[in-house]
Amino acid sequence: MRRYRGTPYSHNSELSGSALRKFSKLSNEAELLLKSSFETLGLSMRAFDRIIKLSRTIADLDGRELIAANHIAEAIQYRQLDRRGQELTS
Repeated sequence: MRRYRGTPYSHNSELSGSALRKFSKLSNEAELLLKSSFETLGLSMRAFDRIIKLSRTIADLDGRELIAANHIAEAIQYRQLDRRGQELTS
């Protein structure tokens, strides 16, 4: 709640564009991992943003303001599980 005071946002899931970049600071290692995953996994920009939002939540649960590489890795794992689940139900 402190982070979004004075903004139209109340949840990480509501962030987009410049607000997502402003409130979701990544460590250098996290940024490198995300960029390499983007290329390796062929992620769309929408998936890229969703991973950052989920990473922001994971970092919050970990009590961290800065998103670390392990937060990105965990979010990517969840994203991959979600994709596999969609393939199984199709």
